[in-house]
Amino acid sequence: MGKYKMPRKKEVEQSVPTYLSEKVRNLPNRPGVYIFHGEEDKILYVGKAKSLKKRVSSYFRHNGFASPRLRKLVELIRDISFIRTETEAEALVVEARLIKHYQPFFNIELKMGERYPYIKITRDPYPKVEITRHKADDGSTYIGPYTRVKELRQVLRLMERYFPLRNCSLNLKEAPVQSRPCLRYNMGKCLGPCAGLCTQREYQELVDDVILFLRGQTSALVESLRKKMNEAVESLAFEKAAFYRDAIRAIWRLSRQQISFALRDPLDKEIWKALERLQEVLDIASPLWRIEGCDISHLSGRETYGVFVVFEQGMPNPSLYRRYVIKTVEGIDDFRSVEEIVRRRYSSLVEKNMPLPQLLLVDGGALQLSFALKALNELGIENIYAVALAKEEEELYLPDSRRPLKLPLDDPGLNLLRRIRDEAHRFALSSHNNKFNKRYSRSALEDIPGVGKRRAAALLAAFGSVSHIASKTPEELEKVDNIGPRLARHILMYLKGDNDNESIGKKTT
Repeated sequence: MGKYKMPRKKEVEQSVPTYLSEKVRNLPNRPGVYIFHGEEDKILYVGKAKSLKKRVSSYFRHNGFASPRLRKLVELIRDISFIRTETEAEALVVEARLIKHYQPFFNIELKMGERYPYIKITRDPYPKVEITRHKADDGSTYIGPYTRVKELRQVLRLMERYFPLRNCSLNLKEAPVQSRPCLRYNMGKCLGPCAGLCTQREYQELVDDVILFLRGQTSALVESLRKKMNEAVESLAFEKAAFYRDAIRAIWRLSRQQISFALRDPLDKEIWKALERLQEVLDIASPLWRIEGCDISHLSGRETYGVFVVFEQGMPNPSLYRRYVIKTVEGIDDFRSVEEIVRRRYSSLVEKNMPLPQLLLVDGGALQLSFALKALNELGIENIYAVALAKEEEELYLPDSRRPLKLPLDDPGLNLLRRIRDEAHRFALSSHNNKFNKRYSRSALEDIPGVGKRRAAALLAAFGSVSHIASKTPEELEKVDNIGPRLARHILMYLKGDNDNESIGKKTT
């Protein structure tokens, strides 16, 4: 975790060799995206890395490059910023988004259309599963992107054994189309829909299982494989045991390639506008890709909770929200409660070598901000820029300014900060309900009357996670097949803990 101050535009003019050398030494040995800046903070190049430190340092270990383009790039670098990500797969998505938006001069490959692989589940009566690098608006389900095709192919071979779907090019809009199935049916690798050996409903149930599997619901399958591996070892069938071992490893590697669900949605122009406006107002060089907001809440004046919400690329990612019960502060003391939760959260992230946000938003004024900064300073964390937003006058307090900043109420950067603050407040209040985590489990989604496994799979395919589904509007849910207006409302009411006003036991289409 890099413990250096986030680069600000006015600092770029420092001695370049010394400054860059210090930057590179403090880069984390973890996945992420690195950004090379030139004069006047112009973005020259955006790249992804499995290890930020190793990849960036490689640019400065050579006396010269064979490529004139690389030589020129290194000569022009005046600053380096980075965005830590959970996985290498998330890094490639962030890289692609930044390149598409900023169009850096030295990013030739992705500007010219280099694509990453997806798993595609076709929109057919009897869907196929295939690998593609072209994500089209054709009604198919796309899962990904992923970083390595080799591992995808290994997973597809594994799926043939447990999810025997067809891979032929037959037109099965009307089945059966032939009197006998192909050899794959006899090998147990296909259900034989071409010969009418399964119903469309039976086949679709298998497709739903595939979607849940690819979305990370793999615990039951892994447990089954582990049991079979142990049985094979006990019977001295070591070759079979090795097959199961490799299958488990393939599933694990695939899960490591999963990306944050907040990164699956396209980033529209209004969000870019808000993020860049904030970057300008705060005078920060690095894109504000991850912003966290914290708030303090009291339960009947007794129990005090602190919460953190996480916004990635300007959108909430509820799967990363966290709640803390205040332990070291007696009575109601919001200032020291802020200090406690900031210290606990970021000491934990540093200890686990997890990504830090570029910006921390504190609900409150100058005093709340000062206690948050105190905790960050004690932890030695200098690369998080912290601000506070007061509710009444919507004044923005900065760490290096005596007077608050008053932005116009229609300012896009201010409106994004207000969204984050209000979401933190909402989550703090909902955290008093101990059923929150239960409502956001996949099993809870399937338990909603009228949903079931098939609709649950369709919702997860469209939105990625139950918590992400809960952040949508009824109109957005209605776009999913077999989700009508009434069911969409009931799903959201249930997930938000407000399911007492209307019965949801009736069948809904």
